[in-house]
Amino acid sequence: MTEKERILRAIEYRDIDKVPHHIDFTIPAREKMARFLGDEDFLDKWGNHLAFIKAIPPHGFSEIKPGFVRDEWGVVWDRHIDPDIGNPTSILEKPSLSGYRFPDPDDPRRFEAIPDFVDKNRNKFLLLRQTYTLFERAWSLRGMENLLSDMVMNPDFVEDLLDHINYFNLRVIDQALDMGLDGVNFGDDWGWQQGLIMGPHLWRKFIKPRLAELIALAKKKGKKVTLHSCGKVQEILPDLVEIGLDVFNPFQPEVMDIFAIKRQYQGRLAFWGGISIQRLLPFGTPEEVKREVKRIIEEIGKSGGYIAAPSHALPKDIPCENILAMMEVIWNQ
Repeated sequence: MTEKERILRAIEYRDIDKVPHHIDFTIPAREKMARFLGDEDFLDKWGNHLAFIKAIPPHGFSEIKPGFVRDEWGVVWDRHIDPDIGNPTSILEKPSLSGYRFPDPDDPRRFEAIPDFVDKNRNKFLLLRQTYTLFERAWSLRGMENLLSDMVMNPDFVEDLLDHINYFNLRVIDQALDMGLDGVNFGDDWGWQQGLIMGPHLWRKFIKPRLAELIALAKKKGKKVTLHSCGKVQEILPDLVEIGLDVFNPFQPEVMDIFAIKRQYQGRLAFWGGISIQRLLPFGTPEEVKREVKRIIEEIGKSGGYIAAPSHALPKDIPCENILAMMEVIWNQ
């Protein structure tokens, strides 16, 4: 069974020979693990089942000075503290789109790398990684506090901004998903440790209908849809099932009972993640890691609907011995 076949069968709650997995690292953690193993290419040998590509043109990110990059939306990201993503400097100082120029979703250069990517990863489950889908793209442009205030004080502006962002998303996925990919991974963090950042009412007003459009387009093309949203967002899982989501990630055990939620949504929604990066992996012993990962795979994974993974890309504070303990269980199912 190939990685692609295994992922597809897991998502659809069909019989599989073993639970599929995907392990992501932050840049500092990957460098630390490579030194520990003495192998710069270790991750290529770990059997990840998913492969991702972004539809970003060659000029999509440009370094404007050391540690600072500008994306194609015009936002400058300071990567001194966080080399993976960075901290954005918002550019829409007022609740107005006057004078702002959105990037071109139809620029053919953004799709040029996809055919070669598909050809080189035929056995893996291939996902278009559409990051900063709606809320994150809007607040990176406007600023978090400003956008949250606008949702109450300037709702027409928020509707306009999100409509423009979603037009871009729809155009990109409409073209990219016809190029041999298996699905799309939307990334849009809506939660924190205590709940939804904007609350369920505003999420349903601004985010849900636009996400539903994106999912409907992917489903029309016969593709699978996965979503990454950090935080305590389980109160909207019924909404996500309603609009057709296939897989929810990162499935954080720190803020939700992953065992109860898996039982509740058995057969209706698959999950990807669930192995704690806030408690188990940084603070457990290797034996504790092995016991808990084995429990997760047996209680959540064996019934289908699960991709084994940490609850986020691994940060640098996790002991390498614990990462290997996790992988030993995953490999030896």
